[in-house]
Amino acid sequence: MKSEEILQYCLENLKDTVLIESWGEKNIFYNPQNVLKRGIYILTIKEKNGKNDQGSNLDRENIYRVNLGVYKETFIQLFGQIPKRPHAGEVVDMNYDFTELNKILPHPVYAWMGWISILNPTHETFEELKPYIQEAYEYAKDKFKKRKK
Repeated sequence: MKSEEILQYCLENLKDTVLIESWGEKNIFYNPQNVLKRGIYILTIKEKNGKNDQGSNLDRENIYRVNLGVYKETFIQLFGQIPKRPHAGEVVDMNYDFTELNKILPHPVYAWMGWISILNPTHETFEELKPYIQEAYEYAKDKFKKRKK
């Protein structure tokens, strides 16, 4: 599956979303009527290592990672616990191979915030990811409402 297909799915199926490319990433934000400068993160696609994010070894050829924030309760159901925030440049202290392809994993850096990730999902695994994308969308809408109060 190509990363562009995932971005297109989000833009077509999640109302009031925008695509913004920045920091070497492609980001889907919830931002009705473009009220906020960028919006609230729903999903990001990262295609290369960053200074403080190298745990997935994204500098391999044709590797990308989909990242999204779910409710902490969902994260705990998936992975058992919320880890502590790692030091800059390190990964969270969880027993996962963050370089594994096509498997829903904790985000190697932002798992402490309830973020999950997957490297190069197949179309079949993307179907498993869709409910989490929907949850990330609902979570972003909740955050947006709080911000607008």
